[in-house]
Amino acid sequence: MTRVCQATNERKSKITASRKLMLKSLMLAKAKECWEQEQEAREAEKSRYLAERIPTLQTRGLSLSALQDLCRDLHAKVEMVDEERYDIEAKCLHNTREIKDLKLKVLDLRGKFKRPALRRVRVSADAMLRALLGSKHKVSMDLRANLKSVKKEDTEKERPVEVGDWRKNVEAMSGMEGRKKMFDAAKSPTSQ
Repeated sequence: MTRVCQATNERKSKITASRKLMLKSLMLAKAKECWEQEQEAREAEKSRYLAERIPTLQTRGLSLSALQDLCRDLHAKVEMVDEERYDIEAKCLHNTREIKDLKLKVLDLRGKFKRPALRRVRVSADAMLRALLGSKHKVSMDLRANLKSVKKEDTEKERPVEVGDWRKNVEAMSGMEGRKKMFDAAKSPTSQ
């Protein structure tokens, strides 16, 4: 058994700590290099796009009216770009709201929300049948109507009430003869 444990420990640690550290540093260096290349590519794309969209301005030798026309053209282009930016921002906001709503729906469908504690509700049988069957329910289920009615007076008449002096009962029960009477009294109802 000890050989098995030693074999599993040897299998677990194939890479030493120094080797792990070296590999980590190499991976970080490679990631940094890729990130720098990506940044350079973005800058090149940005400069190419700006050169394509924005021509260089030649303002030397232009008259005042030509400069005013150039300014009007530039203002019109700025307004168009600003409108496009506003439209794109509105679309992004709409999309983010829609994504948020869809995420909430997914969570609801998965059941990851906290379920409220259910309360016990007392509903009669008639109300339950009415809720289930609607207008089709015509038979009333009065369960108490089928019970046998017992009058309170009848039960009191059946049980004879002995009114006597309690001191006599205590004296009669004390001693051996009292215990015998209790034993006989307990025996007699079962024999009937």
